[in-house]
Amino acid sequence: ERMSEHMRADEHGKSTILSLYFDTPDWRLIRRSLEHPMYKEKLRLRSYGKAGDDTKVFVELKKKYDSVVYKRRISMKAKDAYGYLLDGKETPDSQIKREIDYALDFYDDLKPRMLLTYDREAYYDKQDHEFRITFDRNILWRTEKVTLYDEIGGNPLLKEDQVLMEVKVGGAMPLWFSHILADMKLYKTKFTKYGTAYETMLKMNKMTEKNLEEKTDDFKHIISGNIRHRSVGTGNFRISGLYRRRSGDRRISGGSVRVSK
Repeated sequence: ERMSEHMRADEHGKSTILSLYFDTPDWRLIRRSLEHPMYKEKLRLRSYGKAGDDTKVFVELKKKYDSVVYKRRISMKAKDAYGYLLDGKETPDSQIKREIDYALDFYDDLKPRMLLTYDREAYYDKQDHEFRITFDRNILWRTEKVTLYDEIGGNPLLKEDQVLMEVKVGGAMPLWFSHILADMKLYKTKFTKYGTAYETMLKMNKMTEKNLEEKTDDFKHIISGNIRHRSVGTGNFRISGLYRRRSGDRRISGGSVRVSK
């Protein structure tokens, strides 16, 4: 409400964005990015909505040097973009294309590793088109079916009631917006969708490994030691660690199994 008299919706307005991030098998680009170096870059393929072969998409090389972001991108049909990025097929030459070629040659085995999707509202200042504000909701990520052709879905990155606001400014921030930030007590913070999703993935993998280890330990606790089995009339069996298993008994079969200490 506060910015409405100053801002206008951009050409995409409200849209669903699919960003397909390319990385090495050991996630070199995003690991380096999270180290906050002076220079870093990311390669991604972006579409507005689910893509088909002839959908216009954008190959983007996003660079950041000394806290300043430079976005280099070229547009082409989705099938041509996949052929260019994955199979090395030729595409019209340009300075940006040569920069992307260098990144493809420099990093080993760049492949689609993660898909990020979100609903975005984008606005620009009526007086200064370089000043833009975007609001991203329903941010989802996944590392399976990482293609612009598949249905949208994945793991949520934010809490249900959270929205990510990004302020993009080429020069000085407009005074009217500075007043809004001060009045609403909004402060700048660092946040990267790809980086946060990568760190979340690592945490989930560790939790999965821990659960598997705990289940394995529980299983070992149940079957280790000396056990025996005996019939209790209906075909049910009791397993106990208090008694020694009879020599030659290798299996327990039939009915349900109940474990007691």
